[in-house]
Amino acid sequence: MTVHRTTLGVIIGNRDFFPDHLVAEGRRDILAVLGALGIGVVILSEEMTKLGAVETWQDAKKCAALFKQHSDQIDGILISLPNFGDEKAVSEAVKLSGLRVPILVQAYPDDLDQLVPSQRRDAYCGKISVCNNLYQYGLPFTLSEEHTVHPRTEGFRAELERFIRICRVVKGMRSARLGAVGARPNAFNTTRYSEKILQDFGISVQTLDLSDVLGPASRLPNEDARVNERLDRVRTYVNTRGVPGVVQFWGRLWHNRVNLSCPQWT
Repeated sequence: MTVHRTTLGVIIGNRDFFPDHLVAEGRRDILAVLGALGIGVVILSEEMTKLGAVETWQDAKKCAALFKQHSDQIDGILISLPNFGDEKAVSEAVKLSGLRVPILVQAYPDDLDQLVPSQRRDAYCGKISVCNNLYQYGLPFTLSEEHTVHPRTEGFRAELERFIRICRVVKGMRSARLGAVGARPNAFNTTRYSEKILQDFGISVQTLDLSDVLGPASRLPNEDARVNERLDRVRTYVNTRGVPGVVQFWGRLWHNRVNLSCPQWT
């Protein structure tokens, strides 16, 4: 299986009465960490907005336009707050982009020994404000385990790697096509699900009657090369000792399901 490179749309937040040099530093930190992990980046250049950050309505529109331009590449959005940030601009940038991808919100910790105007970040409170706006806009987001975390720590690296896995799962499931063999057992309401809800998330369901699988499968001989190939694949990931007859039957069933009765599943 080929694992495609993950690309994140990155938003660096800023608020005008907090130190700009912290934003420039934060941008360098984030790009260095993402580069070290081999993660692709779509981010405003420092020529497009002040410091390449998102602070105003105009910045939000530029960021949204950039994300739309690369929408087929972006798997998730990382919001980084080197200082308090402007919650409206950040949230508007995401909303206007139209992207429905996972969002991770990261905020810098303050150095408690340097709470002076030239060094104060107050990103702790800024993150609360950004997340509140995302919630109001109906945009789901992911939080780091620690409310504030520096990008160059192992803790953030672990958070980022977890988020990348979330992005891959969401991307894979959003276009998934699931095969449903037979109806659910009447006595088990716990197995009910809504195909319409799945479709709202881009997941389609293809149904097939159980008899359309069992009949042709039972007619396949045990020595069929295609059946044995399927059996070998099953044995690579599950222990089949003690159930030779069942395994043989399911080898025929699996081959039939994929190759004969329901070609639209392939």
